[in-house]
Amino acid sequence: MWIDLPNIWIAVINILGIPLCHLGIAWLSTCLPERLFHKETPDTSHQNGLLYEKLFLVRRWKHLLPDAAPWFKGFPKGSLDSTDHAYLKSFVSETRRGEYSHWLQTLLILLFVVWTPYPACIIIIVYAIISNAPCIINLRYTRLRILSFIDKKYSNHHVR
Repeated sequence: MWIDLPNIWIAVINILGIPLCHLGIAWLSTCLPERLFHKETPDTSHQNGLLYEKLFLVRRWKHLLPDAAPWFKGFPKGSLDSTDHAYLKSFVSETRRGEYSHWLQTLLILLFVVWTPYPACIIIIVYAIISNAPCIINLRYTRLRILSFIDKKYSNHHVR
């Protein structure tokens, strides 16, 4: 703990601040232009999708994760609604947006340890990781699967 606050203020700041970090960053991320999440260079090898399936068993639990983007009129990523090339490119960009949002949420929530005393700060660290890592893993896995599909379906275009 680097900042000394009364316990009641620590509780209030953490109880209100952590959910606000999640929701605020998710909302701000949906406000950013899609072009910021376009990437013309290839992502990691599509074979890594198998790594996510085997190592993290993504297919077993990904359906349990919420998709907050529709709460803020963002791009829903719960299901694939089209195989149109433009839609798939947008979907890939939106997985990058979601991953960006979850990395930023993780970093901001980790800042709460500055005023949270030990051992409660350990709970904050574990929470920051547990609440965001599965989403990051799922978004990467989904992106790799869509990119693989794009490569198979539109192999002559190679546009990402």
